[in-house]
Parts: sequence; C-alpha cells; structure tokens
Amino acid sequence: MRIRIVDAFAERAFSGNPAGVVLLDAFPEDDWMQNVAMEVNHAETAFAHPLPEGGDADWALRWFTPVAEVAMCGHATLATAHVLSTTGARKGPVRFATRSGVLIASAGADGVITLDFPTAPLTRVDVPDGVAGALGAEPVAGFDTGPNVGDLLLELADEKTVLGLSPDHRALGGYSTRGIIATARAQDPAKGYDYVSRCFFPNVGIDEDPVTGSAHTALAPHWSGRLGGDDLTGLQASRRGGLVRTSLRGDRTLLSGRAVTVIDGELLTP
Repeated sequence: MRIRIVDAFAERAFSGNPAGVVLLDAFPEDDWMQNVAMEVNHAETAFAHPLPEGGDADWALRWFTPVAEVAMCGHATLATAHVLSTTGARKGPVRFATRSGVLIASAGADGVITLDFPTAPLTRVDVPDGVAGALGAEPVAGFDTGPNVGDLLLELADEKTVLGLSPDHRALGGYSTRGIIATARAQDPAKGYDYVSRCFFPNVGIDEDPVTGSAHTALAPHWSGRLGGDDLTGLQASRRGGLVRTSLRGDRTLLSGRAVTVIDGELLTP
C-alpha cells in the first residue's frame, strides 16, 4: 500500500508540520496502525478509508502519534485532504468521520485547504502551581480547552517570552491531558500574523509540535475576543514554523493552509 509524508500548513517542503498519510480499504488492527505511526515517527500519522455513499461522512479518519491515538488532529487532516485532492481519490469537499465528530475539508483551486472544526470551549482556570517553573515563564492567564483538544492554554506577557521558552518537557506532562499551548499577542501585526504560539505535548510523545491545527480551535476564540476580529492569522513559532489562518464562526472554527507532498512510497509491512 502507499504511504505519503505531507508537510501541512506549509508553503514549501521541509516546513510546516509533517504527517504520514495511509489510505486503506478498511481499518486494520489498532496495534498495526500504532506500529506504523511509531515507524513514521512524526507528530501524527493519519489512516483513512472510504465509507459507503449516502451517509453522514465520506471517509473514516483516525490519527496516531508515535505512542498514542488522539481525538483530534488538524495538520494530519489537512494532509489527508491534500492527498485525496491531488490524487483524485476525492473531488470536492470531504466529510471525515472521526472521534471528534464529522470534520469537513475543502480544497480550493488555489491549493488552499480549509478545515471546518468544532470551536474549543474555553474555560478560565487558575494557573496551576508549578507550571510557571516547568514552562520557564509566568503565565498571565490560563484556560482549559475542553475534551477534544485536551490542552492547558497559557497566555504569556509578550511574543518575546513565547519565542524564548525552553521548558522542562517532562515536568509539563502533569498539567493537562495532552499538553500546553503557550501564546501571546504579536509584537508587530504588520509582519503578517496576529498572535504567536508554541505547543508542547509530552503526554503523547511530542516535546514540541511544529504546527498544530487543533490548538488553533482554541487560539481562534481566545484571540478573536481580545483582538476584536473573527478572521486572524496565527504563527506557530516552532523551529519549522507555520501560519494558520483562522476564521471563528460561532461553534465552528475554519482553519486554512497549504500542504506539500514530500515523500510518496510503498509500505511493505502487511
């Protein structure tokens, strides 16, 4: 079977967030998918198969990190939609049946893919004792992001603080289900982004995720309320980095970006 490595939320190869994509006739055993994800060793590997016509969704989709299955993944969904579009496996919008409900991806003629995801329900919480030491900075505010995202969102004082973080990844693992989203207002919006973020997910085997679509379902409502606009652009300031355009639509958030297929190969393990 074919396996592809796709850089998502990327304008060019070797940027954005890489994901494995495997298209199947049906889902095999979970252990097999977990082993493939461990072998690929990217933040997520997506497994998808077509569903019968006439239902609520067109393809079933699951995501695995090298150590665990996750409930939601934006960049691997974008990567899967890119593969379906560029190979002709699916024309027009595609509805994915996932653990987080039906997620819709639409590929434009210009190559931009837009994801329709549920907006994360943000609940303000007290910043836990010890998290500042583990992160390496004192948060301004903390928010729970709900069950689908499973992160603790921490607003920091400024962009420079976010960029300078050097956290204790092991220590961060005790504060949320998946990990920590650290964010701040952009110092200079004229540079083409409104806010910055970095994402640390030690509980699913990812010290720092390059570009995280699911985190932006929480970042979009957080910054839309503060910046007074529903259409914003976030810079995830990892080493690879990437831009995510977010459009808040009530209980749905639209995430837009491009993708590039970097490797197209053959998976030999049955």
